[in-house]
Amino acid sequence: MPGPTASERRQSVRTGVVWEAVCEALEGLRPAPDGQLRIIDIGGGTGGFAVPLAQQGHRVQVIDPSPDALASLDRRARESGVADLVSAQQGDLSDLAGLAEQADVVLCHGVLEVVPDPVAGLSALAGALREGGVLSLVVGQLHAAVVARAMAGHFQAARELLDNPETPRGRRFTHDEIRSLLTAAGLDPFAVHAVRVFADLVPGSLLDLEAGASAALVELERAVATRPEYFPLASQLHLLARR
Repeated sequence: MPGPTASERRQSVRTGVVWEAVCEALEGLRPAPDGQLRIIDIGGGTGGFAVPLAQQGHRVQVIDPSPDALASLDRRARESGVADLVSAQQGDLSDLAGLAEQADVVLCHGVLEVVPDPVAGLSALAGALREGGVLSLVVGQLHAAVVARAMAGHFQAARELLDNPETPRGRRFTHDEIRSLLTAAGLDPFAVHAVRVFADLVPGSLLDLEAGASAALVELERAVATRPEYFPLASQLHLLARR
């Protein structure tokens, strides 16, 4: 059997920490009598999380504004043999209340940054969860974004982001800010993970050419994911919160 492709290795580095945390959170939830959890994936795109979760036997509803992404999701689900467990609907976070019933788990990865009103967005996410349900939230982290701009030589852009985390490409959050917003929305954050602390700094060619480099980098990312001193260095923060 062929090993993972270069693209798959890079993807495992970017999402490995989040995937493992989501799977662990699911284990602590009580499924329906049929053993299925009901999951909503906001902005789930082509099914990077939805299809593997469906392969675990859960029912996943993907809501995404891109018809092209949803078409790819449909193909991916059919090819993986889980088309009966994955549903796709075009829409975004503002449509959530009208598109979905309450779920055991809601995934919102890389979406809150581009929502005009993050407070309203988090309230909608909370409303989509049953009592005791879990939100998996991934957001861009402010401090690392400032450093990345400076390292690329974009010093003015770094200063502007430092002074104003709202940019045309989306908002960046600090750890304390996003925790406070979750609490204000009636959610209880119970876990935080630093995501892509090193991955965005490592040349892709290194992962492609050096045997074992991707696996070693995943282990390093995993080792620092829950250490608070690395939160400001992470490109993203992953938070799990309970309703």
